[in-house]
Amino acid sequence: MSFKVQPAAPARPNRCQLFGPGSNTKLHPKMAASAADVINLDLEDSVAPADKPQARKNIIEAINTLDWGTKTVCVRINGLDTPYWYRDVVEVLEETNGRLDMIMIPKVGCAADVYAVDALVSAIEAAKGSTKRIALEVIIETAAGLAHVEEIAASSPRLEAMSLGAADFAASMGMATTGIGGTQANYYMLSGDASSESRAVSYPDPWHHVTSAIVSACRTHGILPVDGPFGDFSDDEGYIAQARRSATMGMVGKWAIHPKQIALANQVFTPSEEAVTEAREILAAMEEADKAGSGATVYKGRLVDLASIRQAQVIVKQAEMIAG
Repeated sequence: MSFKVQPAAPARPNRCQLFGPGSNTKLHPKMAASAADVINLDLEDSVAPADKPQARKNIIEAINTLDWGTKTVCVRINGLDTPYWYRDVVEVLEETNGRLDMIMIPKVGCAADVYAVDALVSAIEAAKGSTKRIALEVIIETAAGLAHVEEIAASSPRLEAMSLGAADFAASMGMATTGIGGTQANYYMLSGDASSESRAVSYPDPWHHVTSAIVSACRTHGILPVDGPFGDFSDDEGYIAQARRSATMGMVGKWAIHPKQIALANQVFTPSEEAVTEAREILAAMEEADKAGSGATVYKGRLVDLASIRQAQVIVKQAEMIAG
């Protein structure tokens, strides 16, 4: 273990982040009543330029008047290369009543991007005399964001989460795809050689590298790593498959761009009863081994040791946090 222990990520559920445009007021009460852990009221891609001023007003009213329960309420502002973002931050922070929890910054390419928003948020909080510190979430969706993911993760004590924006990331990287997330039809491998009569096709995960980079940076700096959108909301199996890959790699949740995806995300990122039971049994077995002066033991025919304790504790703590 390094002398510098990596900090723990925020202890809050983040299984599903539900997105909805600020311009569609009919959706806001439904979002508040949903089973999503995090609500992302959007001012960016889902809102037309002419509608952005009204969308801000809609979001402010929704935050101030709806019952959001224990959900984390977040607003995605416009990109820092647009003329909209600073008004997004100023109006939303100055005119909401304290229920806002987080600002999401899209297309972050370097630590300075986070600093710019942090500085503006800090000035508004100081001017208002606010005692609640607004958190930040960033989206890695450009080549620059991936190249600088480590410095971005270390950029601000406000930073709580980092998401992967697959569509814009693919465009920034020049990837030959129009799909949003998931397996890509032309990203495949063939078994055997050209002389083989039949060659099996396998489909690797084109998002593996950026997912791994995000998880590594987040875990190093105590930030929640989150998988982004899956565009085909008619494909439940495809959504679940990508969510399971992300969960296996260490991500804590996934976006929902359609209400039907909420249950799918919650299902994947909630530890099953079987997994929690096994984790508790491993902890109990290791406790008995410790009493006997041993650093390892056998559980269901396999070796478990101190590393197994850390793995089991992750599952148990996650289950307890969700239950709480």
